[in-house]
Amino acid sequence: MEHKQGLEWPYTLDVAALADQGWTPRPFRNFILKIHSRCDLACDYCYMYNAADQGWRAQPLTMTRTVVRQAAERVAEHAGAHGLPLVNLVLHGGEPLLSGPDLIAHTVATMRAAVGPATRVRVSVQTNGMLLTDDYLRLFADLDVLVGVSLDGDRAAHDRHRRRRDGRGSHGRVAAAVRRLSEGPYRRIFGGLLCTVDLRNDPVGTYEELLRFRPPGVDFLLPHGNWTTPPPGRRPGSAATPYADWLIQVFDRWYGASPKETGVRIFEEIIHMLLGGAARVEGLGLEPMRCVVIETDGAIEQGDALKTAYAGATGTGLHVATASLDAALLLPPVVARQLGAAALGATCRSCAVRRVCGAGHYAHRYRAGSGFANPTVYCPDLYRLITHIHRRLSADVARLRSTTPA
Repeated sequence: MEHKQGLEWPYTLDVAALADQGWTPRPFRNFILKIHSRCDLACDYCYMYNAADQGWRAQPLTMTRTVVRQAAERVAEHAGAHGLPLVNLVLHGGEPLLSGPDLIAHTVATMRAAVGPATRVRVSVQTNGMLLTDDYLRLFADLDVLVGVSLDGDRAAHDRHRRRRDGRGSHGRVAAAVRRLSEGPYRRIFGGLLCTVDLRNDPVGTYEELLRFRPPGVDFLLPHGNWTTPPPGRRPGSAATPYADWLIQVFDRWYGASPKETGVRIFEEIIHMLLGGAARVEGLGLEPMRCVVIETDGAIEQGDALKTAYAGATGTGLHVATASLDAALLLPPVVARQLGAAALGATCRSCAVRRVCGAGHYAHRYRAGSGFANPTVYCPDLYRLITHIHRRLSADVARLRSTTPA
């Protein structure tokens, strides 16, 4: 592990003192396995290859079967110790399909066998779609693996960033793969589409382009950035809300549709929390972080988005060959993400939407010198988006009450 860990928050957390005060960790339930460390695209916004952390260069290309077995044993140990009825296994990369169908089938079978019948293993894969052939679709259907695909909109929007290494666009091949997934016998394993927001793209046009594939859900991802390295179009300290303005146009189009056309995760989660529910995704709310990454070489790490902060930000110093996953739960950077409101800075603690926003995505809070004890760099955007959705929701609730007989 690197960087100024003794100086920046959360490395100043006294975990022993928190435990003495009654704090207890919450077990992981989402396990991301990096089964391949390289990619067949060269997306210019990729946080794996084009960010501060270049650790991928030292990773082996593919996770070995030995590491797969060790990872499965650690997940089984963790699930058994905490009595987890369900765990989520995400096959990730790089591009996970580059690892080949044999390793994928072996990984899924090994994990399910290790965990045993007391715990259900729900498996998904996140792919760029370039290798998503009928053979892979048959494999995922046989293994009961949900498939999520990254697609940024129409050809111009998608190919602006998601290009092959020789500069050619990838849209045609990816769109054909998504059509096979959506329209054929494999629709039941269609997990949804992931779209990174680009302010240059028309928001409603982008959303309606994604709708053409009849996705069961769409996840709009804010570009990863922070106070030191801000995302495109976001000036730290500015009251402007370019990302909220973009997303609000999509929200109004989505919310006003009847019947409902698809799910949009960020909107559904905000509504869920405004109605009193708890956060179910990373990047919103105050629920404890329940996700851990196992790297291609077996290192136990935090989520990849932290690679945008500084080199080593994801590291724990632990490995599946020698450490339990419980050991990671007691490290300051993991503890910090399980403290809820107690981990918020003064600005966020006094904010009216803190329970819903939760200071935003943890990676987006980083500022060199103070670490992660900050609001998200998207603070004005999230405040405007949440309050807009709250107004729409409140108006509809009031209308329903006024028309419901006493």
